[in-house]
Amino acid sequence: MTAPTLTRPPVRASRAGVDGASLRKRTPLVFVADHALLIALAVIFVAPFVFVLLTSVMSPAQAGTAFAWPTSWHWENFAEVFEKLPMLKYFGNSFLYAGAATLFMLLSSVPAAYALARIQFRGSRFIMFAIIGAMLLPPQVTSVPLYVMWSNLGLTGSLWPLILPNLLGDAFSIFLLRQFFLTIPREYTEAARIDGCGEVRTLWKVVLPMARPGIAATSIFLFFASWNDYYGPLLYTSENENAWPVSYALAQFRGSRSVDWNLTMAATLIAMVPVVLVFLLAQRSFVRGVTLTGVKG
Repeated sequence: MTAPTLTRPPVRASRAGVDGASLRKRTPLVFVADHALLIALAVIFVAPFVFVLLTSVMSPAQAGTAFAWPTSWHWENFAEVFEKLPMLKYFGNSFLYAGAATLFMLLSSVPAAYALARIQFRGSRFIMFAIIGAMLLPPQVTSVPLYVMWSNLGLTGSLWPLILPNLLGDAFSIFLLRQFFLTIPREYTEAARIDGCGEVRTLWKVVLPMARPGIAATSIFLFFASWNDYYGPLLYTSENENAWPVSYALAQFRGSRSVDWNLTMAATLIAMVPVVLVFLLAQRSFVRGVTLTGVKG
C-alpha cells in the first residue's frame, strides 16, 4: 500500500488586506491628503471667480462690505448692466479690436516666422535678437511718440491705432510661431522644394496644415490680450464713447464718490463669457499648440 499524499489547502488572499486597500482609496480624507497641493491650487484659482459671482448678485448696500455671502440675491443686476450702458455696442467694439488684430497678426507674423525658421539669409540672427528685444520693451516707453504719430494721422479717438500695428507683426507671436515651425521636420519642406514648390506655396500647402495647433495657440493669446486690453483703449479711445471696448467700459460704473461694485462684477462676468466660449471651442488646439514639440509620426 502506498502512503496517502497530503495536499495543502489552497491559499486564499487575505480579504482584510484587499478591503483595507479599497477602503483607503474610498476614504475622502485620504483623497484630500493625496491631492492636497492640487486642491489648494484649485481653491486659489477658483476663489476670485466665486467672489466676483457672489458680489454680482448682492444689493448695492451690501456690495463692497465685509459680508462675503449675499443676504439677498439680486439676479436683476445682470439686466441692469444693459440698461445703464450700451453693452452690445461695446461688445461689438471689442470683437472688432480683438478679431481684426488677430487677423492682421496672422497675415504678417506667419510669413515672418516662417522666414526666420526655414529660410537662411544674412541678418536673420540679428532680426531674431531685435524681436526678443521688442518683447522685453515695456509698451509705456513708446506710448508718447506713437500717440503723437497717430494724432498727426488723425486716427486718435478710434481703435485703429491699436489694430493697424499688427499688420507689421507682433513680436511675441513671431517668436512663438518660429519656435513651433522649427519643430516641423525639414524633410517636408525640402521635399516640397524638390517638387518645384516655391516658398509661398510651401508655406501654404505644407507648413500651415502642420502648424494649425501653433497658429491656434498664438491667435488665442493675441485675442485674449486684445480683449482684456485696458491701457490702449484708455490712451486712444477715452475721448470717443462710440469706440469704447468692454474692457474700458467697465470703468464707467465707477462714480465720482462711489463704485457700483455689484454692477461692476456683473458686467465683468458678462465680459468673460465670449472669452470662455472661445477658449472652450479651441481648447484642444490651444493645448496641442503649447505642448506639441513636433508632428505626428
